Amino acid sequence: MNFRTRILSAIFSIDSFTMLVLGAWLIMQLSRENMPSQYYLKQTVENISFAALYFANLLFFYPTLSNKFWGFPYLVVLILAIWLNVSGNLFFCDLIGVDEANIKQLSTPGHPYKPNPHWTKTWITAMSVTILGLSYVSNVAKKLQKKHVAFELLEKERVVAELAFLKAQINPHFFFNTLHTIYALMDTNLPSAKNSIYSLSHMMRYVLYETKNEVTSLSKELQFIEDYIALMKVRIAPDVQVIFERQIGLNDLPIAPMLLLPFVENAFKHGVSAVHPSYVYIEIFERDNKLVFGTRNPLFNGHTSQLEEGSGIGILNTRRRLELIYQGKYELVAENDTFAKEFVVTLKLDLDEH
Repeated sequence: MNFRTRILSAIFSIDSFTMLVLGAWLIMQLSRENMPSQYYLKQTVENISFAALYFANLLFFYPTLSNKFWGFPYLVVLILAIWLNVSGNLFFCDLIGVDEANIKQLSTPGHPYKPNPHWTKTWITAMSVTILGLSYVSNVAKKLQKKHVAFELLEKERVVAELAFLKAQINPHFFFNTLHTIYALMDTNLPSAKNSIYSLSHMMRYVLYETKNEVTSLSKELQFIEDYIALMKVRIAPDVQVIFERQIGLNDLPIAPMLLLPFVENAFKHGVSAVHPSYVYIEIFERDNKLVFGTRNPLFNGHTSQLEEGSGIGILNTRRRLELIYQGKYELVAENDTFAKEFVVTLKLDLDEH
């Protein structure tokens, strides 16, 4: 049970409990036999005054006075309300002649009934204080609940603003890297550079339109990655192996746009060498109700912890986006496999819950 649910439960419990107890007490008193009618009228008015006192504090006294002058006017009003409730009930008892009626009805030969005004006054005072205390606790719980709702709203607005900022950074980051690739082709392979610009125009459509939304389809995200791979193949040497394995029948699940590309960029950036045999391996599949995405690329001398050092803004922002969007619903492992001499990245997403 979260904090907000506990507060709402407490509010409901206090208000309901108080009214149920008052109602049950009134029913018990009204069910007594051989009592004068004045007694039943006294019990009814008395319990109604307790309920009125509860809601007066709940709806008016506390909301309007508790924060003024360190709560001093509020305390004065509560004391005055208790005095008025006690005095009013005692006056009403005298007005309808409760004591006289009880003496007449309950006295027996040799055992006259003796009213106890002190007990009545003490009872009404104690009940008034208890009722005001319960309504005070209910008000405090409501205040905490409002603060919590306001905090959640501010936190949600902060997360939305941060996500928008991160996406605003990722898009220029992607274009910068892609344009740098095309620029490298201008002097060496002009036809390929032209084709790359054409491919880039299709990719721009995805970046401009899909990233405006909170989610996109997995098929569109994977098609975008395939376009990026095709673009990169133009730049790298023909002997560099690029493998992209996709599970057949992969569900087209919703996913945050441009969430996977930074890992692919990282693999190309660190997995391709001009002097060493190179490859980039990418895979995606479903297992145990989780979407698993992974990349592998060779480790070269002097290259370690590639996902932390020199990876640029794309990886850093992706880590933060994962924490904001999929908090508690993802696993990201990036490690050096010294036996295979590979750098391995594995991302697991629980997209059903997202």
